[in-house]
Amino acid sequence: MTRILVVDDEVETCDLLKRYLTKKGYQTFTALSGEDAVNIVKEERPHIVLLDIRMPGMGGIEALKKIKEIDREIGVVMITAVKEEETAKEILKLGADDYITKPMDLKYLDNVLMVKIAMMTG
Repeated sequence: MTRILVVDDEVETCDLLKRYLTKKGYQTFTALSGEDAVNIVKEERPHIVLLDIRMPGMGGIEALKKIKEIDREIGVVMITAVKEEETAKEILKLGADDYITKPMDLKYLDNVLMVKIAMMTG
């Protein structure tokens, strides 16, 4: 079963995505901060992380760097409320697979997840 970690400082976003992804058959974890995300990655080894960019404390970019240090193979999809081209370029250089802007298009999210899972499973 594919394991997905949802990281967002907004509880509502975590809850919505957890319910949605669980219904789709994924084992889903949530974290409300970058620090929690890094700890869950170490313990649970998710296949994919949906990671908010702007969070208090450790932001998404710092968390992305730490996650990739733990395991370069983990797929990371960044989530942002604002579309910033420079930030998008930076996160892709740092190893993110894609980014999604809020409000999230769940059909697009499904496609991103399917592509990443197909790439991981060969």
